[in-house]
Amino acid sequence: MTISKENIVGLVVADDFRTAGIFEQAGIDFCCNGNRTIEAACNEKKLSVDELIGQLQQTINTLPPTEAAISDYKSWPLDLLADFIEKKHHRYVTTQIPVIQSFLEKIVKVHGGRHPELAEIKTHFDACAGELAVHMKKEELMVFPFIRKMVQAKQAGATEVAATPFGTVQNPIRVMMHEHDTEGERFRKIKELSNQYNAPADGCNTYKAAFATLKDFEDDLHLHIHLENNILFPKSIELEKSFA
Repeated sequence: MTISKENIVGLVVADDFRTAGIFEQAGIDFCCNGNRTIEAACNEKKLSVDELIGQLQQTINTLPPTEAAISDYKSWPLDLLADFIEKKHHRYVTTQIPVIQSFLEKIVKVHGGRHPELAEIKTHFDACAGELAVHMKKEELMVFPFIRKMVQAKQAGATEVAATPFGTVQNPIRVMMHEHDTEGERFRKIKELSNQYNAPADGCNTYKAAFATLKDFEDDLHLHIHLENNILFPKSIELEKSFA
């Protein structure tokens, strides 16, 4: 889909719910007032039409990774993979959490009376948001820097790597993997409560956008966890053993 200033806001979101977050961040109502053109909405908010269209087009053109790309991660150097996880997946989580929380807050307020499960979904997601924030910081400040040090030491031909306060890298990795399991279980509950992310017949555009972005968030989380649990962490443990 190619976006132009004549496109109707609500129809753009209906075609690709990933664009809902862009409109949300711009303060443009794509739900009740979604029948306006992008140009009219931007003029009302005094926003650059071209800049907003660029953000929308970039979002639409971003395709999910293929199986081939996922399998190729196995050949990446560990420090590059750690950088990729931090810059792509951690940033995604950080930017999407407030968007999803805003959606959920709105639909709980409007639809919560008829759909009490929304409050439970919001409770689970808020808990996930808080835990992931701490989890990612532990990776960024403790686990990933040590992985990069091991890679540098190996490249320099060193036979040992500097000691760490947490002992073997297996210790924090064990904690990280346990926390992955916790968040995976939370999202299984969210998926069940949301009827597999299918909004009910009386759900508005914000309702549908909330569920669509929750599904995207879970998909990204699954890839994120896959890269760590199945590639980064096992290889890091093996790299550490090579120094011993």
